[in-house]
Amino acid sequence: MSADLVHGGMFTVMVVRVDDPNDPEFESRLAEQIARSPTFFANAPVVMDLQHCTGAASADAFHGLRRMLKRQHLIAVGVQNANATQIRAAMNADLAAFAPANAPRRTEAAEPAAPAPRLAPPAAPVIAAGGVNRTKVITQPVRSGTQVYARGCDLIVLASVSPGAEVIADGHVHIYGALRGRAIAGASGDTEARIFIGKLEAELLCVAGHYLVSEAIEADYIGKSVQVTLIDDRLTINRT
Repeated sequence: MSADLVHGGMFTVMVVRVDDPNDPEFESRLAEQIARSPTFFANAPVVMDLQHCTGAASADAFHGLRRMLKRQHLIAVGVQNANATQIRAAMNADLAAFAPANAPRRTEAAEPAAPAPRLAPPAAPVIAAGGVNRTKVITQPVRSGTQVYARGCDLIVLASVSPGAEVIADGHVHIYGALRGRAIAGASGDTEARIFIGKLEAELLCVAGHYLVSEAIEADYIGKSVQVTLIDDRLTINRT
């Protein structure tokens, strides 16, 4: 018998907040942010967060949003935090409907704010820690293409994390060796989570959905032992 064709997986997906799809400045603000790290965003899959969106109630509206995102080299794959009308319209536009991520489903419109792509928490783990464990410990190097997720706890990596590898924790992430891949702390939304790194050479740093890509990390911190924290909705790097 052949192996199952459908199985669980985990992928890092960008989330683009859409407050007013008719805002003439929406695309320009999005383009400005993407321009800071164009290689990182190139052809990236994105989910549209509609928590504060009062429009986007038809399939045509979502087709328009998809075209706009495509112009910015982003590929729309679905929506989250949508109401029933928006979900039906999105599905008619061949978009998936994702469960709300770390936010209650919207019942009424909120004050609009500028859109900001952010990293969404992982949907399903590849290597997971759970149950009564308070810490997941990895003693071997995390190789390229590997994803490690410490569900509901901290993650300690006693070796290095290779380029193309990803380590994720709902709590803190401790890396005693070099971080050359991606590290995501507070994956379920914990803004108090931190990342501790023995040698910073990261592709990406993320705490509770707020991130820095390699191009945005100051050169003074590269190769150094650092601590990454979230302060006033911005990632802050301090040498240790």
